[in-house]
Amino acid sequence: MSSRKDEKTRINRVITRTGDDGHTGLADGSRVAKDHPRIEALGSLDELNSALGVLRAHPLDEDLDRLIENLQQWLFDIGGELAIPATATLTDAELVEIESQADLINAELPPLKEFVLPGGNADAAWCHHCRTVARRAERRLVTLAAEEEVNPVSLAILNRLGDLLFIMARLINLRAETPESQWIRREDR
Repeated sequence: MSSRKDEKTRINRVITRTGDDGHTGLADGSRVAKDHPRIEALGSLDELNSALGVLRAHPLDEDLDRLIENLQQWLFDIGGELAIPATATLTDAELVEIESQADLINAELPPLKEFVLPGGNADAAWCHHCRTVARRAERRLVTLAAEEEVNPVSLAILNRLGDLLFIMARLINLRAETPESQWIRREDR
């Protein structure tokens, strides 16, 4: 078993000054503008991963915490794919796992009678926020995919992730015994 001293250092310098001109380096050595669709997608993934980290900082049930950690790992994998153009790491196995987790969670929930307003307890509200960030990350990846090759599984995973975070927010509210606010038709308000 290796100790931390034996492990390879991946990053030893954070401030490089190489991006001062508005460009950044990809893992393959190429450089692109910081507002390039690839960097926009990477930034949205980073924001989503950070938002999920905030959610995990809350006292969640162990099953949800483990699931979110897996999601964070997969988001980092997608980021790796984007850092090396034309790379595909994630496979249908991860997609099946997300769908399976979504089915398990959804089975615990009562059927929806109306649209749900984001909110409930603080953890569920933050989970809804994560969902909206996931949808933005998905849109950024779609924009990139219109111009360059993107792993179609990664696109599908981001799509499913938005759905999964929605039902996770509902489950958090259910377990906390916090009623969900539902949209009320205009004529009924």
